[in-house]
Amino acid sequence: MSPEVLGLVMVGLLVVAIFLGFPLAFTLIILGFVFGYLGFGQLVFDLMVFQGYGLMKEVSLAAVPLFVFMGYVLEQSGIMERLFRAFQTIMAPVRGSLYLAVLLTGTLFAAATGIIGASVTVLGMMAVPAMVRSRYDTRMAAGVICGAGCLGQLIPPSVMLVVMGPVLGISIVHLFAAAVVPGLLLSAIYIAYAMARSFLQPHVGPPLALEERFGSTRMMVREFLLGMLPVTALIFAALGSILAGIAAPTEAAGVAALGSVVLAILYGQFTWARLKEAVYRTLRVTTLILFLAFAALFYGAVFSHLGSANLITEWMLGLPLSPFMMLVLLMLVINLLGWPLEWPAIILIFLPLFLPTILKLNIDMLWFGTLVAVNLQTAFLTPPVALAAYYLKAVAPEWTLSDIYIGMLQFQVWQVVGLVFLLFFPDLALWLPKLLYGYVPR
Repeated sequence: MSPEVLGLVMVGLLVVAIFLGFPLAFTLIILGFVFGYLGFGQLVFDLMVFQGYGLMKEVSLAAVPLFVFMGYVLEQSGIMERLFRAFQTIMAPVRGSLYLAVLLTGTLFAAATGIIGASVTVLGMMAVPAMVRSRYDTRMAAGVICGAGCLGQLIPPSVMLVVMGPVLGISIVHLFAAAVVPGLLLSAIYIAYAMARSFLQPHVGPPLALEERFGSTRMMVREFLLGMLPVTALIFAALGSILAGIAAPTEAAGVAALGSVVLAILYGQFTWARLKEAVYRTLRVTTLILFLAFAALFYGAVFSHLGSANLITEWMLGLPLSPFMMLVLLMLVINLLGWPLEWPAIILIFLPLFLPTILKLNIDMLWFGTLVAVNLQTAFLTPPVALAAYYLKAVAPEWTLSDIYIGMLQFQVWQVVGLVFLLFFPDLALWLPKLLYGYVPR
C-alpha cells in the first residue's frame, strides 16, 4: 500500500472513530503513531516531539487560558445580570422587549469574553423566569438565548479566533478586526428577526407586565450605568487595546483577566471559593483545547508526510469548479462537520486538510478564516451535539430539548443568511483590517 493511500485510510478510520464516540485526542495520537510508524518508521517519534515543541513555542496561545479565566470570573461577578435588568426595564413597553434585552446583553458581553457556556447559562438563568412569567413563546425564547450566548464564539476576543490564527498562519489581530463586522451583522439579523416576529405575532413576545419593571427612572439609570460601564471598560481593555495596536492579544488578555478580578471585588462577588472554581474550570477547558491541539498537529503532520494532503489537493483542484464554487463547497462541508463535531476538532483536524487547496486557489486567507468562523457558530447550534442546548436545558429544565432544538434551528437559518452575505460581500470582513492596518487582500 502506498503512503498516500495509507493516509487516506487513516482519515477514514478517524471518521469512523468519531461517529463511534471514541475520545478524539487519544484517537488522533494513536492513529498518527500507528500509521506514521507504518509509513516512515521511527521518524514518527521525532515528528511527535517536534510538534509538541512547536505548539509550546506558539506564544499567542497563552491568551487562551487568560480569556477563559476572564469569562468564568465575569460569570460570577453579577455584571451581566445588572446589564440585562437595565435593558429589560428600558425596553419594557416594547413588544419582544426580553428578546431585545437578551440579544443586546449577549452582544455586549460577547465583546468582553467569549465563553459560550457561561454566556448561555447566565442568560438562561436571568431571562427564562421572566419569559415564562410573561408567556413568551418557548421555542423563540430558546433560540434567542442560545443565539445570543453563542455570539461570543465569533465576536472578538474569541478563543476560537485565537486558536484559528496560528492554524491558518494569519495575524490574530487581523482576524479579530475581520470578525467584528460579521459578528455585529449576525447580532443585527437576530434582533431584526426577533422584533419582526414579536410585532407580527404579538403572542410570541408581549410587552412586560408592570410588575416586571423598575419603580423609578433613577433606579433604571443606576442599573444601566453599573452594568454598562464595567463591560465597556473590559471591552476597551480586551478588544480595544488589541485593535488599536496598544497591546498584543496575550498582553490584552492578561490585563482583561486582572480587570475581571478587580470588578468582581468591587461588586462584592469575589471569594476564595469562586476564584478556586474559576481557576479549576479554566484549567480543564485549556487543557482540553491544548491537548487536542497537540494531537491534531501530530496527526496532521503524519498525514502530510505520507503525501495524502497533496493527493487530496490535486483531486480537489481537478474538480470542474471555479474558485468561488470550490469555496462554497468547502463551506458546505464545514457546515456539515459542525453537526457532529465541535469547533476545536474542525479547526485543528480538518482545516489543515483544506488549507493547501485554498492557497493554490489564491483565496484571501483572512476572508476564508472569517467565513469559517461564521460557519463554525453552527457547531453550538446544531443538534445532536449542540452544547448550547444542554447549557440552556440545565437552567430551564421545564423546557423540552425538542423545543430548544427547534428554536435553535431558526437562528441557524439566519446564520446561513449571514454567511451568504459574507460570501458575496468580502468587504464585510476586510473593511476594518484595511482601515486599521492597511491590509491588502490577496
